[in-house]
Amino acid sequence: MDVKNCKSCKRLFNYISGPQICPACASQLEEKFQKVKEYIREVPHATMEAIADENEVSVKQIKQWVREERLTFSDDSPVGLECEMCGAMVRTGRFCEKCKGAMKTNLTRGIDEPQMPKQPGKKTDSRSRMRYLD
Repeated sequence: MDVKNCKSCKRLFNYISGPQICPACASQLEEKFQKVKEYIREVPHATMEAIADENEVSVKQIKQWVREERLTFSDDSPVGLECEMCGAMVRTGRFCEKCKGAMKTNLTRGIDEPQMPKQPGKKTDSRSRMRYLD
């Protein structure tokens, strides 16, 4: 267990894992999250800046919650983030559905069909192997 300074209030605390904030700041942040979540339900067409101003939270923090898939916006909401691969608008998470599907396909294909890379023009016969002297 490490002792670290809280990124928010600079107090020392016993750090185990996760974000480097003390338990008091973590509970305050969770309260702010719940407040933002309720605000989005009540005012679904609010902009990201309006949400941040009304709830005393940074836009960066709201974006982090969206990337972590803790917050999601409705399809008719003006708020959204860009997919990290193609730049399409996403309402929650880091990637759009198209890119998620492509990653899933690529990973599945890599697991199902592992292939050794072939070197063109190189023969493997008994004469080209390493030899040991006695």
